[in-house]
Amino acid sequence: MSDSARHDAWQAGESYDAYMGRWSRKIAPRFLTWLDVAERLDWLEVGCGTGVLSAAIWEHCKPRSLVAIDPSEGFLATARKRVPHSAVSFLQGDAQGIALGAASVDVIVSGLVMNFVPDRKAALARMRRVARAGGTIAFYVWDYPGGGMEFMRAFWRAASELDPGAKDLAEDRRFPFCTPEGLTDLAREVGLHSIECQGIEVPTVFADFDDYWRPFTLGTGPAPGYCAGLDSAARETLRHKLDATLPRQPDGSIHLRARAWALKAKVPAVVQ
Repeated sequence: MSDSARHDAWQAGESYDAYMGRWSRKIAPRFLTWLDVAERLDWLEVGCGTGVLSAAIWEHCKPRSLVAIDPSEGFLATARKRVPHSAVSFLQGDAQGIALGAASVDVIVSGLVMNFVPDRKAALARMRRVARAGGTIAFYVWDYPGGGMEFMRAFWRAASELDPGAKDLAEDRRFPFCTPEGLTDLAREVGLHSIECQGIEVPTVFADFDDYWRPFTLGTGPAPGYCAGLDSAARETLRHKLDATLPRQPDGSIHLRARAWALKAKVPAVVQ
């Protein structure tokens, strides 16, 4: 395992929700509105995590069926509680080993996962095989390279000033493909067409500094994994540095932004 990947701890569902889930919940319905597909279709969600996007699909898109896969049993347990419907199946699996038959679903989506897939091209090729002709494949990732995740960028900037080695763990360095051009090239490489890419932005408002800081101490995700691995003195130094530099509103709240890049594309129709 690489030195950076060892911080990709994604097991504790409640910790993830405190760190990223509350913001991904805001992105999910906007993504589905933009996706704009018909009701009563068969869906596959790759990398469902704690079921944030799964719940939004069930509520907003009225699928005939939804199969959601994730490698983490901890996340799946949370997702099953969030979406307890008989038409929704949560299964253990990953993007590179989708255990569904060819041409078996109409819509395949993946939210905030593709940057963690080791072989993204192979994963998308697998999704294309599982999708029906004329079906839709869509996914979204956070805008790490463009600074769209302001609360994470602030953390890594402060961490890197104290520990120069931390900069190599930051998502902007690790996931440079998370741009409209990078996502579009990826979709083209596997033969998808009618490709569209759009930014989706939401505010990330923290009630106070403790609301900002606490999720970084829980260990779930690259930045919290790094933070949890620090000794108590180094962690306290980092906390004080962030507390002194983050922008505040008059009421003490911290207002930042989160932007994701979303891509949707079509699977070629069968040639008669």
